[in-house]
Amino acid sequence: MSFKMTFRWYGENDKITLDYIRQIPAVQGIVSAIYDVPVGEVWPMENILKMKKQCNDAGLTFEVVESVPVHEDIKLGNANAPKLIEVYKENIRRLGKAGVKCICYNFMPVFDWLRSNLAKELTDGSNALAYDHATVLSMNPLTSELSLPGWDASYTKEGLKDLLNQYKDIDEEKLWKNMETFLKEIIPVAEEAGIKMAIHPDDPPWGIFGLPRVITCEENLKRFLKLVDSPANGITLCTGSLGVSSTNDIVHMIHTCKGRMPFVHLRNIKITGDHCFEESGHLSSKGSLDMYAIVKALHDDGFDGYVRPDHGRMIWGETGRPGYGLYDRALGAMYLQGLIEAVEKADK
Repeated sequence: MSFKMTFRWYGENDKITLDYIRQIPAVQGIVSAIYDVPVGEVWPMENILKMKKQCNDAGLTFEVVESVPVHEDIKLGNANAPKLIEVYKENIRRLGKAGVKCICYNFMPVFDWLRSNLAKELTDGSNALAYDHATVLSMNPLTSELSLPGWDASYTKEGLKDLLNQYKDIDEEKLWKNMETFLKEIIPVAEEAGIKMAIHPDDPPWGIFGLPRVITCEENLKRFLKLVDSPANGITLCTGSLGVSSTNDIVHMIHTCKGRMPFVHLRNIKITGDHCFEESGHLSSKGSLDMYAIVKALHDDGFDGYVRPDHGRMIWGETGRPGYGLYDRALGAMYLQGLIEAVEKADK
């Protein structure tokens, strides 16, 4: 089977256990990371091997890491960047020794994925992540009460202010340059380690709070792949991130990036206005993306990599990490597996 179905797990502190995940039909592997080591430090080998053993003992593989975070000093390209890149290279080597085949990461300045509402109530009574551009534009990241994943826990107000000030001189072209410097250092290491690096698109795929974002559209994906033209330099095709822009043609992107997508996040979204969207159930009919066409395009191009259901709604009264409940992601995995089976059998 060319599609290797995986599921995100946040480690021992995740209320969704490996025993639950192993009961989802067709899920073969776990996507996780070492969460108790600060960004910019080497991951202890014993921690990596412990996680691998936990997954293997549950009958699951541990071949995809999401993510090995890129330190802000690397994105800024400052004097600390070279030593932090060396740390990153060592983490790649260690993960390769542990049997990891793919590392997902991102190059988004300061903030990871951004939403204006972490629990918007949908018409069916479930709730989901949502983004309203006008709401975001009205916010000041230094004073806003908005709770964002990875925001409040990662930065003090003064630390965030200092970091944003450092980015005032970083435009898109400087970010591209710093990314190229990073890639030229790490990709040869990834090649030796037998690992494919897979950058995650910016989410959402447009600039926020004056910060540059560059992994946003097909033109930029092609530019990225040319920075270091190697099979080890690839993309995490996240349909939900790229799909919120009505100008992005996901199926065309798949064909354009053929052979350079070791990891795919498959989920639907519903565009509700200009630069506005809400996350929906995975089914094509529930959102703005044709999930069948996306899966078929991957199959037709001979995709042979890892996939996972991505952000899910909170349904049936479940509470927990926004976007990462069990029930809707499990439903998503089964819907996607149905699409995969359909396109594979139709081709025989």
